Amino acid sequence: MTKEHVLVIDDDQGLLKLLTMRLTAMGFAVEACHDARTALEEARRRRFDLALTDLRLAEEDGLTVMEELREIHPSLPVLILTAHGSIPSAVEAMRKGAVGYLTKPFDDKELAVWIDKALAQSRMSREIQRLRQLVSELYGLEHVAARSPAMQALLQQVVRVADTDATICLAGETGTGKEVIARVIHCNSRRAGGPFVPVNCGAIPESLFESELFGHVKGAFTGASSSTRGLFQSADGGTLFLDEIADMPPGLQVKILRALQTREVLEVGATKPVKVDVRIITATNKDLAQAVKAGAFREDLFYRIQVVPLTVPPLRSRQEDIPLLAQMFLRQSVERTGKAVRGFSPDAMQRLTTYHWPGNVRELEHAVEKAVILSSGDMIAADLLPSGGNGATEGPFKSLTEAKEAFERNYLKELLTLTGGNISRASQMAGRYRADFYKLLRKYGLHPSDGKSRQEAASRGAPLPPPSSDERAESA
Repeated sequence: MTKEHVLVIDDDQGLLKLLTMRLTAMGFAVEACHDARTALEEARRRRFDLALTDLRLAEEDGLTVMEELREIHPSLPVLILTAHGSIPSAVEAMRKGAVGYLTKPFDDKELAVWIDKALAQSRMSREIQRLRQLVSELYGLEHVAARSPAMQALLQQVVRVADTDATICLAGETGTGKEVIARVIHCNSRRAGGPFVPVNCGAIPESLFESELFGHVKGAFTGASSSTRGLFQSADGGTLFLDEIADMPPGLQVKILRALQTREVLEVGATKPVKVDVRIITATNKDLAQAVKAGAFREDLFYRIQVVPLTVPPLRSRQEDIPLLAQMFLRQSVERTGKAVRGFSPDAMQRLTTYHWPGNVRELEHAVEKAVILSSGDMIAADLLPSGGNGATEGPFKSLTEAKEAFERNYLKELLTLTGGNISRASQMAGRYRADFYKLLRKYGLHPSDGKSRQEAASRGAPLPPPSSDERAESA
């Protein structure tokens, strides 16, 4: 781990030497200066994490030194060292930006406490930056763009809980990136070297759920020709991510609860439980508390998984992140398609930032890729992007269910068009398992072949096939 650098300024050679010894013993890299001129030269030459300066220096006022240091490095935290009689001046220094003052003489414990306070904010900022860099390398920085206060707050919470074994429940709308946040937590935990095993609780048939999660022994049921480890055991030493946990069949919730409580699983057909060492992260796009009231979700399981609840904000509440996300999705789409598109027109960017994005980050990614494919110039025009501003619509106002279904139906149609009916690519772009994606297609009476003719027509520049009666009704 890189050492933090501390600049110490004091004209008392004895105290300067003592502070250097104390700070070095605490693990800091120390630059000791006996006068202000030397200290300021060092500050211009390289960056420090903290400065300690005596309030009374032989040639210059410590207050002035602090102000000059802050001019060089505006975010540099400065601690003031003062004699008892100079406390009013030290208080004045705090009004001018010092993080605190230490009254001589002080002991090691007091020094350590004040240093921790002074470095807390910068340490948190560095940790968030490290977190974002790691995610950039592993999954692409676009998934955790965090210019907005809402995402900054979420990442600060992630930093605090990542290196614990606490059970975490991620709440948020579909498409906000809950699985990405779960992976970030895993990669910044002591389990980072272990497996990360995602499970979509709504995509596994109820008849196979127990066997999938807990495994089975040979001969446990017809077709069980060999023993199979379950997903709990596959995640041993790592993290098990239970996505869409609200969709878990009620009869299996009690079995999951027992596994969470005992950290043991009983394979189907076995007589002895097997110990597992896993961290549990769950996610849901539903109101679990309401599901408990409705009797659809066990209350004891609810409290078991809500040890640390985190909320992933919807895209409409983090507008500051939209331009960065859009540019990064643009670069990805250009790499995939080979088209010479270099950016968005001002009107297009305005449309991106004012649209309400009911499908969140996933919808934004899909919209940008579609715009790149359909663009005929080097800049994406506004008419290639979804419109609607705050979501107002003309005509009778739809119910939330109707609006959601209309969005999902159109989203799936456009996705099939973009992928030419390729289900593997379409389900990957949608962030869904293939079984889950097929279930959605069946729900809206769609077929993979629906996208092929529309893509072929678009690539020839020919008019698209006429809209179906459903599409005409939606646009009416």
